[in-house]
Amino acid sequence: MEMLLDQLAGLEIIQIAAIPMILLVLMEWLFTIYQKKEYYNGLDTLSATCIGLVNVGISALLKIGIFGVFLFFYNAVPWSIPRVWWAYILCIISIDFCRYWSHRLTHVNRFWWATHVTHHNSEKYNWSVSFRLGWTQHIKIIFFIPIILMGFDPVLFFICHQIEVLYQFWIHTEYIRKLPAPIEYIFVTPSHHRVHHSKNEKYLDKNFGSTFIVWDRLFGTFQTEEEQAIYGITKPINSYNPITLNFHEWKDIALDVIKSRSIKEAYAVTFTSPAKLAEVKAHFEAASLKK
Repeated sequence: MEMLLDQLAGLEIIQIAAIPMILLVLMEWLFTIYQKKEYYNGLDTLSATCIGLVNVGISALLKIGIFGVFLFFYNAVPWSIPRVWWAYILCIISIDFCRYWSHRLTHVNRFWWATHVTHHNSEKYNWSVSFRLGWTQHIKIIFFIPIILMGFDPVLFFICHQIEVLYQFWIHTEYIRKLPAPIEYIFVTPSHHRVHHSKNEKYLDKNFGSTFIVWDRLFGTFQTEEEQAIYGITKPINSYNPITLNFHEWKDIALDVIKSRSIKEAYAVTFTSPAKLAEVKAHFEAASLKK
């Protein structure tokens, strides 16, 4: 029972932070109006807030089940890491490493992109964009099972994961430009993340880090901010409907699978890179014409 209570407390960090974050969004929004900047769009922000609040509700509904899955794997290994101060630091670094690779996968695999595209389909860049987390993103918990197998107990994991998620809030802004060099070299900053949200050709599929930018530097996906970013996805959705914003890619995948002429084609259009989708479709179309 004590562990369960600890787990519930850890998971409520985001819920406690929700109201202060909404207030900060309102402050930034009012400031942009005062400065006559076009960083906000009313419908876009309301949509993002709706998406974020529903996502908090989904997380609350799923948290016991997710905790149970993690507890199963935690009990499956004969070792454990004690819940001491240095374990939190080690767990945050481990989570961030896994988040880098899972985030990178969501940009190069269409199935996983469908869980993440909601976060990118706004053409604005402000603190409200951090609320736009896809309602199907929770299936990505499978990428964090290795952390539990390392010996981190689920309570510690969830607390550290919430800290990682909260870090994402402040980096979604145009107002904070480049920070001192040591910070820019180690941590993900608004400058780095503006690049990630951009659809400029030179910025595509860059800067996947969540808290630490060092992973991008190590694995060849780092791009410094140079030209002004243009935000959104390469195929605009032109909708503020939260349901459309969450499920448009899933709908497109389903339609492509239905139209497929073979299991191989259905698999390819589902799991190819979004950037290569047109090429894959053309390949199978050409192959069918030859028959």
